[in-house]
Amino acid sequence: MEKNSINYSNPVLPGFYPDPSIARAGDDFYMICSSFEYFPAVPIFHSRDLAHWKQIGHVLDRDSQLDLRSRRSSDGIYAPTLRYHEGTFYMITTDVRGIGNFYVTASNPAGPWSDPIMVPYGGIDPSLFFDDDGKVYVTAQQGADYDSHAIQYEIDIATGKALSEPVVIWRGDGGPWTEGPHLYKIKGMYYMMTASGGTAKDHREIIGRSANPYGPFELYPYPILTHRGIEHPIQYLGHADLVVDSNGDWWAAFLGVRLVDSGYSVLGRETFLAPVTWNDEGWPMIDNNEGTVNLEMSVPRLPGEQEETMSARAAVFEGKDDFEGPELPQGWTFLRNPAKGSWSLKERRGWLTLHGQSAGLSDVGQVAFAGRRQQHVQSEWSTLLEYGNIGDGEEAGLCARRDEDAHYEIFLRQVGGKKLVGVRLTERGVSRIVAEDPVEADRVFFKIRASVTDYSLLYSLDGQEWVLLGEGSTRALSPEDFVNKMCFTGVVIGLYASGNGKPASGAARFDWFEVRNG
Repeated sequence: MEKNSINYSNPVLPGFYPDPSIARAGDDFYMICSSFEYFPAVPIFHSRDLAHWKQIGHVLDRDSQLDLRSRRSSDGIYAPTLRYHEGTFYMITTDVRGIGNFYVTASNPAGPWSDPIMVPYGGIDPSLFFDDDGKVYVTAQQGADYDSHAIQYEIDIATGKALSEPVVIWRGDGGPWTEGPHLYKIKGMYYMMTASGGTAKDHREIIGRSANPYGPFELYPYPILTHRGIEHPIQYLGHADLVVDSNGDWWAAFLGVRLVDSGYSVLGRETFLAPVTWNDEGWPMIDNNEGTVNLEMSVPRLPGEQEETMSARAAVFEGKDDFEGPELPQGWTFLRNPAKGSWSLKERRGWLTLHGQSAGLSDVGQVAFAGRRQQHVQSEWSTLLEYGNIGDGEEAGLCARRDEDAHYEIFLRQVGGKKLVGVRLTERGVSRIVAEDPVEADRVFFKIRASVTDYSLLYSLDGQEWVLLGEGSTRALSPEDFVNKMCFTGVVIGLYASGNGKPASGAARFDWFEVRNG
């Protein structure tokens, strides 16, 4: 690290936080990410220095804003864009397989946010641009693979009504999946920036510029951000958004993936930060295969006050959630909109109560599930479950979930009036129970331990002596290991309950949830 420099760590949002978008309001910065089938949707974070972020809520936290009950995994909320204009925050996004493209507004980024305002055109990844002359443009991705491109049209920002017909303005660099378009106006020129190549080894960020918001845009001949040609611990870089701080320094937030040696990551796509420099020809540069985006960064300065909390990474959770508060702490998420009455912090004070629904972890539906994103490759999660008067077929436990086709769980269930602790592994859509132990207990401690190669699933009846009941490979829970449907999410570790085909009669009560990293 350089002398007289400030150091920070990447990723700034570890774990499954893809497709970041960033906005500045005065000396404050706010950032959002894709959330797909998880609810509340679109987590929003606050920072004063860009390197240390704290979650302040979710943009979409009401059923009237978003209904994900029938969404398959990796559908739902894609690539939101956050913008701030004249005292109002705007978030525009796509509800895939749902209502399509819409935006919501708020005066306070922590909420409440408005109900959706629909916009008529575009496929996915819509973005908003407020021009100096008062015009407001929507830029969105349309088409697929090598035919994907960006369209643009003007809207009435009060109603979402289109004021012009959509025009194709950008076809990228000839590669597939021209996505995540953002329009900026910088020093009198309009810049059109998108990802290209798809989120894999060829992912890159490209840019063009024009004197007109509709182009034609001169394409810069090289990516402004990529690691596609070098060996590096961070890969798949792209899908970026730009912001300028009060010092006049430019920054980019973007996604990347920390692959393990054999080329996969259960953490999914994470959010990284890097400074932007401008070359002599007036183009922004981030990292074109130079290896300057690293896990440990050194920069001349960061914006904002150098507070005592600078060393803390508020977006990273480690420790114990004891469920003593009136609400779940920030960082918790449900699988789709939870069914009414399916969870409670009030039924038994200091415990999270889940009422199993008919849907289970392999089903598309309202599953009684609450979890946190896995943020480290090597980590450990544990809980204490009390599960008393239950019926046959009902179960509850601790789960490592990628989607309905890939998840591991250790659970307590009842069969023929007898209690069993079991481990189920679901890989590529096929489920199998690999071990079961009969127990005479209503209280069971569960633990999942992750290494680079495996998840270990353990239980204990006293919290001291642990029994290893099953193991599953990490690769099978990675987004790279899909068969029929691409996966865009990382692993979420959750507490769950299910009636396995019918509403459960018993209540699953969890005393705490503890995370230990490293």
